[in-house]
Amino acid sequence: MRLAPERAEPVPGLEPPAPGTAVPVAEGVRWIRMPLPFALNHVNLWLIEDGPGWTLVDTGYGLPASLDHWDRLLADLEGPVTRILVTHGHPDHVGLAAWLQARTGAPIHMTLGEYFGAQFFWRGLERGWKEEALEHFRRHGLGEEALEALRTSPDTYRAGVPDLPRTFERLVEGDSLGLGGRTWTVRVGHGHSSEHASFLCEAAGILISGDMVLPSITTNISVSALAPGEDALARYLASLRRLRDLPEDLLVLPSHGRPFRGLQARLDALEAHHAERLRLLEAACREPRSAADILEALFGRALDSHQMVFAMGEAIAHLNHLERQGRLRQTLQEDGILRFQAAPGRSAP
Repeated sequence: MRLAPERAEPVPGLEPPAPGTAVPVAEGVRWIRMPLPFALNHVNLWLIEDGPGWTLVDTGYGLPASLDHWDRLLADLEGPVTRILVTHGHPDHVGLAAWLQARTGAPIHMTLGEYFGAQFFWRGLERGWKEEALEHFRRHGLGEEALEALRTSPDTYRAGVPDLPRTFERLVEGDSLGLGGRTWTVRVGHGHSSEHASFLCEAAGILISGDMVLPSITTNISVSALAPGEDALARYLASLRRLRDLPEDLLVLPSHGRPFRGLQARLDALEAHHAERLRLLEAACREPRSAADILEALFGRALDSHQMVFAMGEAIAHLNHLERQGRLRQTLQEDGILRFQAAPGRSAP
């Protein structure tokens, strides 16, 4: 993720909650913030009042500090957690789902693609998945030193997800959830993950956007070794367009950053950001370039091993999208590296 233009302005007066606390952001909705051990150092979780109990949206990353915060939160909460909604299968969202399910008895609700995606990545090291991922990056030009750093880096997925739920309730696009006398509708998006669920309450004017729409950084759009030719960016941009039917004054509750209003302006900024990135990369590929070659143009800064995984995935996603649009062509060269070059007849963007 990187800074995007025209950051959304946070809602005045809504300050992030202290660790182990939940603060109201709207009638019947509370905000929790949990720590992350990365440069992006927090994830937002949400509680929705549901009759005598509470529905939780997302669970946090499996850190000892998070367990301590949950002990305090559950002890202070007026009523039980009766349902757990998971937006998607990344570790900062699903990480403590199994622990909270065991602790509260609440069922887990998530989409099929996210549940099985989480299972795959959780179990992937057992079948040598890391080597497949490294080979994917090698084909896209990442050097041996960077590959070795990734090979010896800790498994952040398993570190943040001690276990996964054995059972779940499936969510699909358009599902209606009755919570606290109000209807919340499931909106499914793609590109950041396989079937990311956001939650819309039109009556309350609230969208829990998860990672699909963030206020000041861009959502990571990655292509992995599982589907190396995927046009993930096209799927993401199409998902943003499906949010164009929503009102501008919605209260947007994102997974990172602070709550904001001005959804349509933020969608404009995100689309403009990706269009600018695509123009930059097309210009950078006047000569054949690999994904690793264009990291500096795309990110403009040094990257640690954790960031490198996302950066390479995002570079490949943008290059794949340009190829699908006919703006670049891809060739597998004699050294085994995939390189992209401006298509014949294309003028400089």
